[in-house]
Amino acid sequence: MTTKTKLVARAKKGDTEAFQALIDESKEKLYKMAFVYMKNEEDALEVFQETVLVALRSISSLKNNRYFSTWLTRILINQAIDAIRKKKKVVPMSLEVLENFTESEKNQLDEQMDLLEALKELEEKYKTVLLLRFYEDYTVKEIASFLNCPEGTVKTNIRRGLENLKKKLKGVYLDDRQNRVSQK
Repeated sequence: MTTKTKLVARAKKGDTEAFQALIDESKEKLYKMAFVYMKNEEDALEVFQETVLVALRSISSLKNNRYFSTWLTRILINQAIDAIRKKKKVVPMSLEVLENFTESEKNQLDEQMDLLEALKELEEKYKTVLLLRFYEDYTVKEIASFLNCPEGTVKTNIRRGLENLKKKLKGVYLDDRQNRVSQK
């Protein structure tokens, strides 16, 4: 049994010092992951704190001590997603503001919205690796470290995520292209 699995076993029995040692070991990685999702320090710290609280309350439900890091990362991702959903606010744009956009700016805005919508529909494992890789510019090795999984798994999830995005967006832009051709 490794030192970490021994700490997990002690934490599951209610040893708060063991739990604190496990959190101390993971806090930097967890904060970085929270920041990737939340995009600001205050919200990232809030997600981190919620993650620690949820983990402390539910550590006894952890089935396999070896997967503590994975379990903790999953809690963090779920907390971040919940926080994003709660904070989501739609700010209506006035018609005047929209009319002042050039055609190019309108198209670019539409494309960004389509991409965000397509990303939302992806499975979490694909969305997470794509956000970390392409929005935050983390390397495959760093992502594997954050998610505590093999680099090959990260590469596979990136490839599959991109394939799914391509399929989702292909229909939108293929239909759009066909409509423009038929209007000419």
